[in-house]
Amino acid sequence: MRPAAQQAMIEVATAYWFSQMVFVAAELGVADALAKGPLALEALAGRVGAHGPSLRRVLRALASRGIFAETSAGRWKLTPLAATLRSDDPRSVRDFTRMIVQPFNWRSWGELLHGVRTGGRAFERVHGRPFFDWLRSEPEQERLFAASMASISGTENDAVARAYDFGSLRTLVDVGGAHGHLLGAILRRHRRLRGVLFDQPQVVRAAAGGPYLRDVAERCELVGGSFFESVPEGGDGYLMKYIVHDWDDEDALRILRACRKAMAPGGRVLLVEHVLRPGNAPDFGKLLDANMLVLLGGRERTREEYRDLFARAGLRLRRVVPTAGPLSVVEGVRRESMP
Repeated sequence: MRPAAQQAMIEVATAYWFSQMVFVAAELGVADALAKGPLALEALAGRVGAHGPSLRRVLRALASRGIFAETSAGRWKLTPLAATLRSDDPRSVRDFTRMIVQPFNWRSWGELLHGVRTGGRAFERVHGRPFFDWLRSEPEQERLFAASMASISGTENDAVARAYDFGSLRTLVDVGGAHGHLLGAILRRHRRLRGVLFDQPQVVRAAAGGPYLRDVAERCELVGGSFFESVPEGGDGYLMKYIVHDWDDEDALRILRACRKAMAPGGRVLLVEHVLRPGNAPDFGKLLDANMLVLLGGRERTREEYRDLFARAGLRLRRVVPTAGPLSVVEGVRRESMP
């Protein structure tokens, strides 16, 4: 028997085996095929278009971690963990799982060592241009990326809508709000609030035909543009979820200063982000921070780092509001003078 520490390190080092096997199960739609009940291997392989013996080897390995299970009769069934890969499950993270192990991510992570040695962006070394520029040129990947963000946002968005008193605002501008999944959740909970969804023109066009704002459309305006240039004026709340973490400090400051300039008197900036905790405790935000290093050159930040970033943008950190999920609402208000 291996020493426990050695075995633990081996399992960490081979974790990518599991990410690839989960990707295969998600891409094939195995969980959807099992949604109505257990299936024999050959029947399952036929439904998902796979080679039966090879599929069994992948499922057997996944089952060792509680992802799917084989019955005593040799049929394969869902487990609670595997059910998160169903397309129709409210807890589904299938689209996120498919996106995060796409070749563009996989190959970029293969250059992490280069990024750590040089401070450069691994994604740009592999693909030759910044992440969002590349994404705009790949419509299918852009759609998958948007769907993946929506897939992890269901429980997050409800927690955000409940944690912060958005009802004290008149107009909330969701800057970089994608297809409006967060803004829609907030507007449904606060029925006197008006919203503005602001994102790139092609993203806003897609949002107009999507499901997230359909029942609140009469209280929501859709505006296209670039948050590096300007944002819609006159809002008393400027909301950004998973936006500022995408950028280094200089680009983040451009976005925050645009919001400061546009906000109504008494307005506030509301960042929905992971706020990194000190110490060595497990924190998914620390892993996400490494992903920002690889893909975008952005970063997750501590409370103190947000305070300093706000100060440089002419804002004052007023408070950090925790939610029932992993995210917090970082609230900033205008300072009297720019630094």
